[in-house]
Amino acid sequence: MSVAPRTGQLGSRTVAFEDNRLIATVYGQHDRNLARLEQQLGVVMINRGNRIVIEGRTEACELAVTVLTDLYDMAKQGHVIDLGDVDGAVRLAEEGRPAIIRDDVQPIREAAPAPPRGSAIKVKTKNKTIMPRSKGQADYLTKLADHDLVFGVGPAGTGKTYLAVAMAVARLITGDAARIILTRPAVEAGENLGFLPGDLKDKVDPYMQPLYDALFEMLGGEQVEKRIASKQIEIAPLAYMRGRTLKDAYIILDEAQNTTSMQMKMFLTRFGENSRMVICGDPSQIDLPPKTKSGLIEALNVLDGVDGIAMTYFKSEDVIRHELVKRIVDAYDSAEGDAP
Repeated sequence: MSVAPRTGQLGSRTVAFEDNRLIATVYGQHDRNLARLEQQLGVVMINRGNRIVIEGRTEACELAVTVLTDLYDMAKQGHVIDLGDVDGAVRLAEEGRPAIIRDDVQPIREAAPAPPRGSAIKVKTKNKTIMPRSKGQADYLTKLADHDLVFGVGPAGTGKTYLAVAMAVARLITGDAARIILTRPAVEAGENLGFLPGDLKDKVDPYMQPLYDALFEMLGGEQVEKRIASKQIEIAPLAYMRGRTLKDAYIILDEAQNTTSMQMKMFLTRFGENSRMVICGDPSQIDLPPKTKSGLIEALNVLDGVDGIAMTYFKSEDVIRHELVKRIVDAYDSAEGDAP
C-alpha cells in the first residue's frame, strides 16, 4: 500500500492498495462500506479502482487512512468485511488502538505473555472468525484468553455473551475444553410466562435462545445438535448446577445480574480442574424481586482484586448493535443520574 502526501487546505489524502480483489472486499457490495465510513467520519471518498481519494478535515482523513489500512489487513487474512467491521475499526482508530491481530489466538492454559500495546485477539470458530470491534471488546477477549475466571459486565449489545461463546467454541474445537456448559437463572423479565409444557429442554429453551443463536452462528445447526446430543454442549438452568464439580469445561453464566447471593456463591464454587468460567451480566437490568440483592453486584465487590480473576466493564461506547441502541443506553443512564 502507498499513501500520497496531503494536498490542499481541505486535508485531502490519496491511498493506493495493491490487490484489487482484496480492496473490493474492503469497499463492500456497491461500495456500502465506503459509504458507512463517509458517514462515520464526515469525509468524502472517491473510489478510483484500487485508489481512494479522501477529502475532509485533516484529522478525519488521517483516521480514514488508518481504518482503510486495518480493513485491508483484515481482508488479507481472509476476513469478509461487513458494516460492523467498519464501525469497529472506526472505534478502535478513534481510541488510538489499531486493529492489529494476535495470531496466537487459540487460548491456552499456560500463562501467556501480555499482548503488545494496541494489539487485539481474533477468535476462530468453525463458521467465522470473530474480531473485537471496540476497546472494551479487545480488553475482554484478551482477558478471556489469559484468565481462568472473567466477569463481563455492562449494557446490552456490547457482545459480552457472544464473545464468551466464541471463545468457548474455539477451545472446544481445539480440544482445550472437553465440553461447553451454558447456564443462566430462569428469571422472567418482569413478565409472567405461566406454565410451560414439555420436558426440561422445552421449558429451558426460551430462556437460552440468545446462547443458541450464538452457537448456531459459529458452529451451524447440525453441529450444535450433534454436540448437544453427545453432551459436549450442555445448556441448563442455574439450579441444576448445585452439587456438581465442573471439570475440563468452559462454563458461561449469562444474565448473572438475576442470581441471588446464594446462587452466585454456589456457581462460583462449582469450579473444577482444567476449567474456565465466564460470568456475564448487566446490573441495570435486574429482574429479581424487590429488596433481593443481586449476586453479580455482590461478587464484583467481594472478588475485586482477587488474583486470577479478571473483570471487564463495558460502556455505551462498546455497544455494537444499531447506533440507536447506544443512544438509548446513554439516555437511560442520564435519566437515572438525574433521578432524585
